[in-house]
Amino acid sequence: MRALFVSLYYMDYLNLFLDKLLAFVPMVIALVVVLFAIWFAQYSLEKRYAGITGNRFRIQMVLLVLSFIGLLVVILTLPVSETTIGQLLSLLGILLSAAIALSATTFIGNIMAGFMLRAIKNFRAGDFVRVNDHFGRVTERGLFHVEIQTEDRDLTTIPNLYLVTNPVKVIRSSGTLVTGEVSLGYDVSKDKITDALVKAAKDCELEEPFVHVRELGDFSVTYRVCGLLTDVKNLISTHSKLRSNMLDSLHSAGIEIVSPTFMNQRQLSPEKPIIPKAERNKLKKKKEETIAEAIVFDKADEAESVEMLREKQAKLVAEIKEFEAQLKDELDESARTKFESKINKIRTEIEKLNSQIIEIEGNE
Repeated sequence: MRALFVSLYYMDYLNLFLDKLLAFVPMVIALVVVLFAIWFAQYSLEKRYAGITGNRFRIQMVLLVLSFIGLLVVILTLPVSETTIGQLLSLLGILLSAAIALSATTFIGNIMAGFMLRAIKNFRAGDFVRVNDHFGRVTERGLFHVEIQTEDRDLTTIPNLYLVTNPVKVIRSSGTLVTGEVSLGYDVSKDKITDALVKAAKDCELEEPFVHVRELGDFSVTYRVCGLLTDVKNLISTHSKLRSNMLDSLHSAGIEIVSPTFMNQRQLSPEKPIIPKAERNKLKKKKEETIAEAIVFDKADEAESVEMLREKQAKLVAEIKEFEAQLKDELDESARTKFESKINKIRTEIEKLNSQIIEIEGNE
């Protein structure tokens, strides 16, 4: 008899345990579904965009929203009373409010700054930007940061909040001024110096060159030569080439790049100018400059190329929608055939662009 009571007691305890366990089944199912949905969304988006840096912002935002919705779903399926669920949701709201209040200058601040940069649209992938001591070409625009590739080919991550709280200088893609300065003595004619510096700028293929007198010092005059560079991708090499041409042009004009404070301990003839012999190979120098640009900003070039292909792809998609709308209203069979032919051609071009994007991203 006692054994029967014991078995019944354990049976009741087991049934109670099973009931408690079954109460958690909806929550477990919801948790599995949420985790699968987040994983599937991340997998699908990364596969669709093939790791394209320009779309990371969108991917991160989708995953962030899905995670928040998933958390709410899990809380709503907890095996507790409605009062407890309401308290948990209230606690979640308080924690979220506290997070926004405490992290407004960092985490949330960077997200808000990212939205602001997207709204302003003052730069895009491939553009040259300067923020205080940071200078380079934009390679990636994310939810929390912007990545630039510097002159040393290194990648620098700059928080979005830093970009909206500091002046950002963007080199215009239509062209920018390339400048170079040199200090020369008062004994040299200003017109002669101007002609030599303008020639140096023209040898760099700079448009509309001009010269400014920047400073009248105690011992020398500071001149600044400027010229418009339309192909800003060669900005770094052109800066170096301009200074090199300034040396050559001034020396060819018989102008010494020394001021009255110049002192040399060697015994030299007063008639001997301090100008090195002209020994250079223009073809080799041009080749070296081109290679340097390609190596330094390789990732920035790829990011810019992908973004331009994406823009072209979006325009073609818009054209397809326009032709499809016209096709619905068109009754003439020959006209419908022409519209269908145009749509098929555009779709073929879109597929080619997509293949180019995947190829570029696959070579990173």
